[in-house]
Amino acid sequence: MNAKLRMRIEALGADLTPAMLQGTGEIFAATHQGFGEATQITRDFAYGPDERHRLDIFRQGKTADAPVLVFVHGGGFVMGDKRSAGTPFYDNIGDFAARSGLVGVTITYRLAPANQWPSGPEDLSLLVAWLRENIAQHGGDPKRIFLIGQSAGAVHVAGYVAHKRFHQADGAAIAGALMISGIYDVAEAELNSFHKAYYGEDAAAYEACSTVDGLIATQIPWLASVSEFDPPDFQKQAAELVSDYAAAHVRYPRMIYLAGHNHLSPVLSIGSPNSQLERLIIGFIAASSA
Repeated sequence: MNAKLRMRIEALGADLTPAMLQGTGEIFAATHQGFGEATQITRDFAYGPDERHRLDIFRQGKTADAPVLVFVHGGGFVMGDKRSAGTPFYDNIGDFAARSGLVGVTITYRLAPANQWPSGPEDLSLLVAWLRENIAQHGGDPKRIFLIGQSAGAVHVAGYVAHKRFHQADGAAIAGALMISGIYDVAEAELNSFHKAYYGEDAAAYEACSTVDGLIATQIPWLASVSEFDPPDFQKQAAELVSDYAAAHVRYPRMIYLAGHNHLSPVLSIGSPNSQLERLIIGFIAASSA
C-alpha cells in the first residue's frame, strides 16, 4: 500500500462510523479497475427457503472443476447484501474469482434480530449442501469450496467451521475458510447493540456460541486476518485467538496483519491495484488445494 492511500485510510479512523464506512467505500469505488469483459454472472439462485437465501455465480469461459470462492458479507448481523447498487461491491469479489480461474459466489443470509444465533452457520450449512449438489454445473469443483467472510460474515464462517453440528453427514465439505476481521470469543466481545441483536440478551449463553475451541481443534485449513485500523475489539479478538492457538499447538496460526487497512478496506480493495487480499486468497487456495 502506498503512503498516500495509507494516510487517507488512517484519517478515517478506526471506529465504525458512517463517515468511515462511506469514506472507505468511496476510496475503493474510485480505484476499482472494472469488471472482466469475459466474466459471466448468473444471479439469485435460491439455496434455501428464505427470501434472503440467494447467491450469485461468477465464472469465465468454459471453466470446469475450478475451486469455488464464496464471499459472505458483513453488516453487524443486521444489514448487508451480496450487491450494493451503484458500487462495484461485492461483485468485485466474484469477478476477481472469475478472473483468477475460480468460480466466484456471493451470498445473502438471514439477518438479526429476526434471525438470531445460530442462523448464520445454519444458512452456511444450507449453502454448502446446495453448492455440493449444483456448482459443478457452473464450472466449480464441489470438493474445493472455500468460504471467505468479512466482519459478521467472518463470524458466520467461523461458526460453521468450529461447530460440527452444522456440517454435512460426511463432514464440513469445504476445503478451507478465510475470516477477515472476525469475532471469535463471544463471551469476551464488546457488548453492543449488534451483538445483542444476534446473540440475544442472555450473556450466560454466549460461551456456547464462541468459536475459539473449534477453530483450534479443526482439521479444516483456515486463515484469519486483522487490520491495522480495525476497531480495538477486533484487534483484541485476533490477539487472543493467536495466543490460545499457540498455547494448544506450539506454533503460530495463519493470522495475517494487514498493515494500512481498516475494517472494510481489505475486501473493498479487491479489483483495485495492488490488492493485498487478492494475493493472500490465491496463495491460500493454492496451498490448501495441493
